[in-house]
Amino acid sequence: MHTFLFTSESVTAGHPDKVCDAISDAILDTCLAQDPLARVAVECAVKDQDVWLFGELTTAAAIDPEKISRSVIADIGYTDQQLGFSAETAHIHIYLSQQSSDIAQGVSQSNGEIGAGDQGMMFGYADRQTKELMPLPITLAHALTRALNRVRRTGRLPYLRPDGKSQVTVRYEDGQPRAVTAVVISAQHHPDVSMKELRRDIRQHVINAVIPPALQAADMVVHINPTGRFVIGGPVGDSGLTGRKIIVDTYGGWARHGGGCFSGKDPTKVDRSAAYAARQAAASVVSHNLADACEIQLAYAIGIAQPISIHVNTFGTERVPIAEIDRQLQAIDFRPAAIINRLQLQRPIYRATAAFGHFGRPEFPWEQPLTLATAAAPAAVAGTAWPRA
Repeated sequence: MHTFLFTSESVTAGHPDKVCDAISDAILDTCLAQDPLARVAVECAVKDQDVWLFGELTTAAAIDPEKISRSVIADIGYTDQQLGFSAETAHIHIYLSQQSSDIAQGVSQSNGEIGAGDQGMMFGYADRQTKELMPLPITLAHALTRALNRVRRTGRLPYLRPDGKSQVTVRYEDGQPRAVTAVVISAQHHPDVSMKELRRDIRQHVINAVIPPALQAADMVVHINPTGRFVIGGPVGDSGLTGRKIIVDTYGGWARHGGGCFSGKDPTKVDRSAAYAARQAAASVVSHNLADACEIQLAYAIGIAQPISIHVNTFGTERVPIAEIDRQLQAIDFRPAAIINRLQLQRPIYRATAAFGHFGRPEFPWEQPLTLATAAAPAAVAGTAWPRA
């Protein structure tokens, strides 16, 4: 029997990098709400009381980036000036210009086609570890940060503050997840709460509420605020930057990543739209019982609509000949315009993606499997093992 451990992490909406992702995506949403054809590439950086906005906008939308930024900061929970970073007192610095005409001429083509907004490769993945067709470690890590967010917002644990992180280690036996062996939680808190109270409450209301007892290893290691204190947090404790949590945003390190981030980018940027399309295609392969695990790579050249290459890896779990899976994928239109139309991506739907991952969440259109003209395949077995390279 082959046994191994695998670990993934998540962060809360109040993590400095996620504050930046949220601001970038809120600006994108505001543009798309008024102008579905808006071209947006906005990045954000935060440190202490300063927020910097950088990037390019080409849009007919009338937006107020400063107002949007303050609204997002307040919504996340940074409203207390004693935290050192707050919506009311933050200094917003704006450095936004129009999209380069050199890029625009390649993306907007005279025949109505949309060329890829940049070169690069994007990956999508799905497997049977969870009902969401996602790896278990990242699924649990996100569930823990959601729980941290929930108990703070509802007042269940009123001493919690917006910043926080989770980490989950899962033991696998012959490729199947068997037990959680370690959990790490770091939660920003009011200085007056004792570590004894905080650790007891987080164990009860966060960890035990998320991870079923049957999934907890008998010797599961739990570290809650292992430094002993997490009062200084958010942008005061660490600087933040858009796009710095790309593994948290995707598959927790279980699947490969092409390197491009999502937040602040309109759907002509294939870093975002093609990654969504690849996830949908991979989930379609798995949900139609063509394979128990599937990773798809798409690659593009800037200004060219058709992908340069499409690669599929089923890790030996295919239930039909791999040529049949290739044939099914070749029938999917992966040109940017087709992806945008199929997934209706020119809508203000992106602010919600800025925390707790972009995948495994049924409210997003790329999580709905495509209809495939599938060949007959054996019925899937939940938890089927597969070899890992």
